[in-house]
Amino acid sequence: MGYVKSISLVFSAGCMGGLTNSLAVWFFGKIGLTGALGVSIAPALSPAWLYPRLVWGGIWGFLFLIPFLKGKLYLKGFIYSIGPTLVQLFIIFPVRADKGIMGLDLGAMTPLLVVIFNAIWGITASFWLLLSDEL
Repeated sequence: MGYVKSISLVFSAGCMGGLTNSLAVWFFGKIGLTGALGVSIAPALSPAWLYPRLVWGGIWGFLFLIPFLKGKLYLKGFIYSIGPTLVQLFIIFPVRADKGIMGLDLGAMTPLLVVIFNAIWGITASFWLLLSDEL
C-alpha cells in the first residue's frame, strides 16, 4: 500500500475511533452512568466539543503506522490507547483542565473511565483498519 494511502487510512481510523469514543463519553454522561460512578463527566454533544476530539483521534491514529503486532489489530489498538490515556491523565487533566492528577478532582473512578473510553478509541480504530483489509 502506498505511503499516502496508509497515512490517510490510519488518520481516518483514528477519527472514527475519536467519534466512537466521544459518543461513548457523551452517552455515559447523558444516561447518568458516569454520575452514578461518582465521576463528573457529562459533556454536551456539540461541534465545539466534538471537533477537537475527532482531530486528536486522527492524530493518535498515526500510531498504527508503527509495525507492531501484525495481525493482532485489536490488541494493538488497546495497547496504543495507552498513549492518549496517559496524556489525558497526566497532562490534560492536571495541567490544561486543572482537575488534578489523573482527573481525580472529577471523581475516584475517573482513571478507570478514561482507560475504558480510550480503549473504545483503539478498538474502533482497529476495527476500521480491519475493515479496510489494507494494514
